[in-house]
Amino acid sequence: MWRDAALVAAKDLRIEARTRVALNQLAPFAVLVLLLFAFAFDAERTVLRGATPGLFWVAILLASLLAVQRAFALERPDGLRDAVRLSGLHPGGLFLGKVAAVAVQLFALEALLAVGVVALYDASLSAPLLLVPTCIVGALGLAAVGCTYGGLTGGQRVAETILPLLVLPALAPLLLAATQAFEAAAEDRPGEGWRWLALLVAFAAGYVGLGTATFGILLDDG
Repeated sequence: MWRDAALVAAKDLRIEARTRVALNQLAPFAVLVLLLFAFAFDAERTVLRGATPGLFWVAILLASLLAVQRAFALERPDGLRDAVRLSGLHPGGLFLGKVAAVAVQLFALEALLAVGVVALYDASLSAPLLLVPTCIVGALGLAAVGCTYGGLTGGQRVAETILPLLVLPALAPLLLAATQAFEAAAEDRPGEGWRWLALLVAFAAGYVGLGTATFGILLDDG
């Protein structure tokens, strides 16, 4: 399973490196979301600074939907989805590989947006020992939830519409925990932030386990 996961992740990341979809679409989209928030709250810098954790994760959340849709669109043309199912790759390995590839892209995007909120929102990001794990686990959780439902909707003609309807409600606990942990890190309150990070880890681990165990069934149903 782990070998198959590495193969799938390497394949997806090579494709993204060659096509530069993440660089040309995901990054500009996420930065544009931050800019729109900055324009909307420009007259209230204090409000904007206080809302930085939530706005940061909303931008990442919206970008993650595009990343997941892209990850499963790679196998959509010419019956490639059926070819992947018949390839003999472990379903759990397929899932973990997709999650790893999406999570790497999201973490790189988080690093970019962290610079963006400092420059645009005048945010102060302290407690890096809490902030970095929060971003890593948050990216993993977003990727795990997105790929779980992406496997179910990937074969549907209206996957782009169905996926957000399924994913957004499921991500509410992750968004809450990630925002609170990020806020605690930004305000140098690591004691409170570690508790939210523990909840974030539990949520991400739960979806990673669920997706690994059920991805084969989801592919068949999708």
